[in-house]
Amino acid sequence: MSAPGAGSTAEATTRPTLRQIAALFARYANTTFGGGSATIAVLHDQLVARRSWISRLQFDLAYALSRLTPGTNLLAFCTAAGWMARRWAGAIVALLAASLPCSILAVVATHFYRAWQHDRFVAGALRGALAAAVAIMISTAWSFARPHVTAHVVKALLVVPAAMVLALRFAVSPIRILLLAAALGLIWPATEKSA
Repeated sequence: MSAPGAGSTAEATTRPTLRQIAALFARYANTTFGGGSATIAVLHDQLVARRSWISRLQFDLAYALSRLTPGTNLLAFCTAAGWMARRWAGAIVALLAASLPCSILAVVATHFYRAWQHDRFVAGALRGALAAAVAIMISTAWSFARPHVTAHVVKALLVVPAAMVLALRFAVSPIRILLLAAALGLIWPATEKSA
């Protein structure tokens, strides 16, 4: 059965129940560590590859839109993915399931951090966790980029270094870089082979 919002995508999708949406987002949006990008990579596997709740095109659209919205990108992504699976009800359920448990955990963790912030073992653990988080971010970035890089080598060789130069050398804001890349995508569209 095609999911609401599937539009003209060629990939078949199945319609999840609201309970299934709540369980998936509660589990993966709250228990995957390494930041929002790592969580979104896990959600890609669950939503597209394993369950077929949304198509790859819908996933890419939800990801792109979540990067363009202000605030927490992970919650924007979860809301967009929930919308694509079950419209308003799916969006609300996905947002609540992805945000409430981790918000409670953040309050509890903050309480314990304040009590233990001067402990040398806690400081060492935080430094180790930071190093691991950076590695996870790099790994996640590559898992998102790999299909596009291999399909569009020339574009990747131009866009990635240009984005890095704009951000690091000229301090161009991320939103402007994303908008410039979107404009380039309009001017230089993808071929059918990669879609």
